[in-house]
Amino acid sequence: MTSTDTTTEGDIRISPVPTDDGDHERFSHYVDKDKITEAMVAGTPVVALCGKVWVPSRDPKKYPVCPECKRLFDLGPEGRMNEWESRGDYGSRQ
Repeated sequence: MTSTDTTTEGDIRISPVPTDDGDHERFSHYVDKDKITEAMVAGTPVVALCGKVWVPSRDPKKYPVCPECKRLFDLGPEGRMNEWESRGDYGSRQ
């Protein structure tokens, strides 16, 4: 792979997030590994566990992990589902 390789943790890969609010240099985020691979090939955006949306293009190993992504990842699938349902955002996270 190229310099856009991602780090795998279970079924999630970590990838950096460029955004308009200037944090594109700050964190790597958790994303479903199948979606990150597709995004890197096709140039389509992905959605991180924390809700960030971006097109992956940077080496995630250069950045610390997003604290919110890490917290949600540690909850596990059931914990995330419970939290998103309680907040009413289930439909926007997949």
